[in-house]
Amino acid sequence: MIEQAKGLQKLRISENNRHIVHEDGTPFLWLGDTAWELFLRLNREEADRYLRRRAGQGFTVIQAIALGETDMSRAANAYGRRPLLRGGNGDCDPSLPDLAQNGEYGYWDHVDYIVDRAAHYGLYIGMLPTWGDRIHTAWGGGPEMFTSDNAAVYGSWLGSRYRDRGNLVWILGGDRPLTNRRHLGVVHAMAEALRAGDGGAHLMTLHPNGGQSSSTAAHEEAWLDFNMIQSGHEANIANETMITRDYALQPPKPVLDGEPCYEDHPVGFKTENGFFDAKDARQAAYMALFAGAFGHTYGHHCVWPMITEPNAYFIMSWQDALGRPGAEQMKYVHRLMTSRPMLDRVPDQSLLVRNYKGSGRLQACRGKDHAFIYSPNGLPISLRLGVLSGSALHVQWYDPRTGQSLCCGDVDNEGERTFRPPSCGRQDDWILMLDDASACYSAP
Repeated sequence: MIEQAKGLQKLRISENNRHIVHEDGTPFLWLGDTAWELFLRLNREEADRYLRRRAGQGFTVIQAIALGETDMSRAANAYGRRPLLRGGNGDCDPSLPDLAQNGEYGYWDHVDYIVDRAAHYGLYIGMLPTWGDRIHTAWGGGPEMFTSDNAAVYGSWLGSRYRDRGNLVWILGGDRPLTNRRHLGVVHAMAEALRAGDGGAHLMTLHPNGGQSSSTAAHEEAWLDFNMIQSGHEANIANETMITRDYALQPPKPVLDGEPCYEDHPVGFKTENGFFDAKDARQAAYMALFAGAFGHTYGHHCVWPMITEPNAYFIMSWQDALGRPGAEQMKYVHRLMTSRPMLDRVPDQSLLVRNYKGSGRLQACRGKDHAFIYSPNGLPISLRLGVLSGSALHVQWYDPRTGQSLCCGDVDNEGERTFRPPSCGRQDDWILMLDDASACYSAP
């Protein structure tokens, strides 16, 4: 095993139930990547390359599936090992994990290696115990294999195995609707068993199917620590609306978009519609975060399945996709969001004198002494001042493409005022930064 990075703490919910924080109370920004097939597809050297690169790009969480999307009756990992043994009926049995014997390097040894290697790079693993088609096939390969009984056995074993790993968050579900009592029963049994197995050591959420939120099925469940939406891969999704809806729920729980439109994913799953680009990935991040999300997950269409042979639908290898512009620009998201106090920041559309409809819509958030307003197309921003502390406000424009800030001096903190971004156009998104001039914040 690789020694975990010193100082990597377990995570908990903040006192105001809006954020995730470290054990010592310091803020934690969830900046995730969907590497769903990481455990299955990559060998040790490839996994190390992937994790090292994502850590360098400012990511903090890697979302990956223990029982991946590929049919386990056929698929093995990079070392020829499968996660489950077959039961008496000849089918893969969730209550029979394949534990290596006599010094062999088993499937779960490889999962251990990747979890520990992630910790080495300061990364947390958002682990899905299974993809959702093993609970409700709906579409995809399946097979459905979980009952409440074997889900409890598997969950207890999995929770116990990773009880002492600090860099872990459980993500139940997995992109399938929970449409009846049996589906919900399986998820609840697995959640409760995970919690019993790990002694409550790790936070827990649920990954819903596209256009949905975990709140629909599980908001009031005690095991659900925070909500996750999947805004998905259709055109013109306003993910900030979904975040706003969950932000208003009672009891309050943190919320984030755990699967927005992926960079280089066909729009609406059809290549004839073109592909989402870096601007789409940036917009999904800033709109969700400024609407009250405690973090955000980026994704690339060729990274989640770890593509090695490109085609018309998956247009590059996972290795080439690691350096795509949207992925590189996530470090600027991290830099901005952590540059000012995080835990008292709230969404606040009342700052806007007026807003635009459609693709030009603005999203605003603020703390006590600072505010961020996102303009997706570089349209002017008209604001009501006097809400932030201080008699004067320091004005900057933050470029989400480069991470550079343009200082525009100070203005009086009163009345209404219009701020015009340095440029406008579909690719010319800008963030207006306002700070109490006496706070003396530096540029992100």
